[in-house]
Amino acid sequence: MISSLAVFASSRDGHEPALLDAARDVGAALAARGVTLVYGGGGRGLMGAVAHGTLEAGGEVVGVIPRFMVEREWALRAPGVQLCVVDTMHERKAEMARLADASLTLPGGLGTLEEFFELWTWRTLDLYGDKPVGLLDVGGFWAPLRAMLVRMVDAGFVGPDTLDDLVVAATLDDALDGLARR
Repeated sequence: MISSLAVFASSRDGHEPALLDAARDVGAALAARGVTLVYGGGGRGLMGAVAHGTLEAGGEVVGVIPRFMVEREWALRAPGVQLCVVDTMHERKAEMARLADASLTLPGGLGTLEEFFELWTWRTLDLYGDKPVGLLDVGGFWAPLRAMLVRMVDAGFVGPDTLDDLVVAATLDDALDGLARR
């Protein structure tokens, strides 16, 4: 059972309002299930939408954010947010990984990809314990990445079991079910 989930997502709104709405819905659904959101601590973009959705539905939110982001006033300071300030981006990921039972990545850009790949790599190296890693494939957003991962398997650079261990789901229900089965 997953009681806390690290969610990685864009700090930007992007150009597709449906992705922003989906992020807010993810937050509300986590709150409805009693799952604590562990996220990057920002108040903007898909990342902020997940947090706002969780808070609006009465859920628990833990934001992990580097000090330099707090100094730039990027932190979400809202009632109900437990803010954990760390020194570096690497410490942020490590603390999020420590606090959560699993991780799920929503659409995003370079930082989101970096976070996803680091935690997935930690899992493959047995540095993340038995905590599963997943992608929420909202509207097929991750389909090109999934195709690239299959290509990496076909080329012999990634083992098929590694790819099979990754949860990829189009809905939050399927993602949480898949993460819980790992």
